[in-house]
Amino acid sequence: MRPFTQTRLALAAAFLLAIPAAVPASAQFSAPPNTGNKFKDTSMVKPPAGARLAIFEFEDLECPACAHAYPIVHAALDKYKIPLVRHDFPLQMHIWSHDAAIYARYIQDTIDPKLAEEYRRSVFASQTAIGSKSDLQKFTQKFFQQHGKTMPFVVDPQGKFAAEVQADYNLGVRMGLSQTPTIFVVTPTQWVQVTDPNYLYQTIDTLLAQTPAKADASPAPNSKLKHPSTPQK
Repeated sequence: MRPFTQTRLALAAAFLLAIPAAVPASAQFSAPPNTGNKFKDTSMVKPPAGARLAIFEFEDLECPACAHAYPIVHAALDKYKIPLVRHDFPLQMHIWSHDAAIYARYIQDTIDPKLAEEYRRSVFASQTAIGSKSDLQKFTQKFFQQHGKTMPFVVDPQGKFAAEVQADYNLGVRMGLSQTPTIFVVTPTQWVQVTDPNYLYQTIDTLLAQTPAKADASPAPNSKLKHPSTPQK
């Protein structure tokens, strides 16, 4: 992780503190300032119902920048006990990321969500050793064996998990997504795109300070929402 400079910290703090306490969800803010992407539609960029704040993310398992952001994002989830709304967005130029997302969905939906998270973590950590779909298949078979599971000969015979990944990808296209990771910190009334993961914590701190807590609407500790079955509208 790159160290902050005093100048970057001062600029980020000044920008984030200037964010109004209540702005439309379609408004554009970014951290660091003036680094955000232009989006076609951000109506779906919101936390789960009842959540005070969440991280909303599009990721690609073959993306080195996603691998860098992964431990930072998940450390923040654990620290702040906030949910994650995650979508797969396998970039067209990447050879095996689409298949990796399908494997992760299979593990999550048919075996164990925690094991699926460990699979994603392991894929990110092993990116440089995976150069093809064949490499990925061997990696995944070994992962199954290491965790006492048997990988089926055909993981997705009905195309269910491929359809889920495609739905996420279509949502990203609808937004006008241009890169991964694309990370937002979202509240019911506003969002900030975090283009540098080093700004994630202070963005969360700022938005939490601006968003009153509701005792009857807060998510449970360690709550994480992953892969909604249908795109949010």
